[in-house]
Amino acid sequence: MTVADALRGAAAYLSECGVPSPRNDAELLLAHTLGVGRTKLYSAGTVIAPDERATFDRLVERRGRREPLAYVLGEWGFRRLTLKVDSRVLVPRPETEVVVERCLELLAEIEQPRVLDVGTGSGAIALAVADEHPGARVVGVDSSVDALEVARANAIATGFQVELVEHDLAAGLGAGNFDLVVSNPPYVLSHEIELLEPEVRDWEPRAALVGEGIAEEVAAAARGALCDGGWLVLEVAAGRAAAVADRLTDLGYGSVGTTRDLAGVDRVVEGQWEPSRTPPTR
Repeated sequence: MTVADALRGAAAYLSECGVPSPRNDAELLLAHTLGVGRTKLYSAGTVIAPDERATFDRLVERRGRREPLAYVLGEWGFRRLTLKVDSRVLVPRPETEVVVERCLELLAEIEQPRVLDVGTGSGAIALAVADEHPGARVVGVDSSVDALEVARANAIATGFQVELVEHDLAAGLGAGNFDLVVSNPPYVLSHEIELLEPEVRDWEPRAALVGEGIAEEVAAAARGALCDGGWLVLEVAAGRAAAVADRLTDLGYGSVGTTRDLAGVDRVVEGQWEPSRTPPTR
């Protein structure tokens, strides 16, 4: 079978399954199967060997069941990194890349900042900060042992020294001296989960997706973990940035602000911890 024939058949099948980008996904799956870059797919030879065809068919079938493309490929790009991902962790998203961008801007003038990533998952935020700020000393915590296994595999694969610790937010964050605490906490409401695409609803870990008020819990706990003048950076649900920003002000954070994601949605909330600041009364 030729590359063109394989792609044509796979794209048609994925389209019937409701996959939003069938041709794109078919190309990525075939490039993965053949071990070539997508741009070199058509120059890799016109005939697919039987064993390659069998592998490709299995991957296409998985994607047809609406398993996330990242899980089928076993890896996903995040900023400058390629990370291992599977159903134990969320798929890293472009919105979270904006979170990392804000972290790096806030840490730019600190030579060796201490950073705490709460709910590290695949380690995407922690490892991206370690990658792009070589002086950063990063700790990632998560309550999921399974997620931490993925994060550790990614730390080994990327070669970055990130401390990874099992820890539940319910126990607080303890006393610390971090220059920045960052988190992409669960923020999908329980009644919203059934409205999401099957790739999210049926495959990604619910514990990392569904939650209410978690960002505010992180903000409250982070006060003890931050140094004087340290920053808190949170990813929040669409439509929740203003409310979370108000809560940060209530908790005593100053310089509270929001940042839009690539779709123009207020997605990131940040604030600077100032112990001497008296929280306003409301």
